[in-house]
Amino acid sequence: MKAVFTVSALEDLDRIRRYIAANYPELSALVGKRIHAVIGRIVAYPESARTVAGWSHVHVVPVIRYPYKIFYRIIGETVEILHIHHTSRER
Repeated sequence: MKAVFTVSALEDLDRIRRYIAANYPELSALVGKRIHAVIGRIVAYPESARTVAGWSHVHVVPVIRYPYKIFYRIIGETVEILHIHHTSRER
């Protein structure tokens, strides 16, 4: 498996990075490393995460210790990262 990011997911990462760097610079590298570690686990075990209610093709994984969730789907041998969402923005 390999991971690819949608434009939206890349924008999410950039927004997260800028916000944390501006407000919590000491956490910036830690949060980035944690998000990338979770994505690594998603690639290794893509079917292990729960699916989103009403969207059976979309999986979601929380980023433990930080208020983010990673939404993705599996397309063949590719994990497509759709969004990285702050949990305070629940829909």
